Amino acid sequence: MQELRAKLRAIIKREMEQDPAHDIAHLDRVWANAHRIAQSETGVNLKVLLAGAYFHDLVNLPKDAPNRAQASTLSAEKAAPFLQDLGFSVEDLAAAQHVIAAHSYSAGIEPESFEAEILRDADRLDALGAVGIARTFIVAGAMGRPLLDPNDPFAADRPLDDQLWSIDHWHLKLLQLPRDMVTEKGRKIAAKRARLMLAYLKQLAKEMDTDLPDHWAELLS
Repeated sequence: MQELRAKLRAIIKREMEQDPAHDIAHLDRVWANAHRIAQSETGVNLKVLLAGAYFHDLVNLPKDAPNRAQASTLSAEKAAPFLQDLGFSVEDLAAAQHVIAAHSYSAGIEPESFEAEILRDADRLDALGAVGIARTFIVAGAMGRPLLDPNDPFAADRPLDDQLWSIDHWHLKLLQLPRDMVTEKGRKIAAKRARLMLAYLKQLAKEMDTDLPDHWAELLS
């Protein structure tokens, strides 16, 4: 597995269009999350899971790209010749392609294998917790999107809009992720990381001399 991982990382460094939020460090963390979840399951094909972890962002489109929802399918297609060269069987190749295609939130492809469920959870875990906080602001900075609405920072009296305000994305998507986790281990890790994010928001509100509306904490109840 270590030899295969090294080969996958070498391909990624050469072939993947990386940005600070979707780089080799992100892929390493996703694999660590996936491996951690896999240890609590049985019958997991680690070779397929490893390939999915490192190739799931092989085609990395900007968050605001009109064809963003197609990125995971394009990644699965691009991965095929590399996996063939690495000696993947026809069955493992197809399984890895499904894992890659089904990981995406925006693609809406339902996972049909243990490996696909695990990778989807593992990738979403990297959007939560301390790393998730950092990645939110990296993406927002790259897109020129402000942190929050200075007049109503936590949407107490306005509609949430994550196309305008970065923090709104936490309410509309990120803090919703724990309930969408498929694996039991993924749910436990996600809940812990989401609580950290909520604590951050409470501190942020305090430093802005305001209160965090109840509808934020209700997301985790």
